[in-house]
Amino acid sequence: MIEAAVDVLTTRYAYALMFVVMGIGMYMMIASENLVKKLIGVNLFQTAIFLFFVAVAYVEGGSAPIVPADPNPGELAMASPLPHVIVLTAIVVGIALTAVGLALIVRIYAEYGTLREDTLREVRADE
Repeated sequence: MIEAAVDVLTTRYAYALMFVVMGIGMYMMIASENLVKKLIGVNLFQTAIFLFFVAVAYVEGGSAPIVPADPNPGELAMASPLPHVIVLTAIVVGIALTAVGLALIVRIYAEYGTLREDTLREVRADE
């Protein structure tokens, strides 16, 4: 069990980093009362997912997926471009999500004067 953990930390450190960043993002989303901190937690969680996709797509000794004129099927180790394309698309979606979230946060602050979730619940219950 200990040997497996050491093996993961020394050879597959991207997965360990992914779990750490994912845990921090999840903790920020759950434990924080501030809406901006929750949004930062969502961004950290997304970054962990991006790291996971890139780590899974890594091919040891892989090359760009361009087939040479005289391919030797036994020697071709190519990396799939699909995970990278998915990550690029997800980054664009994440930026749009962050922009909409920040716009909503600015509007909530202008309307209620606070960004704390518990205070917002109390104010909404009084209305």
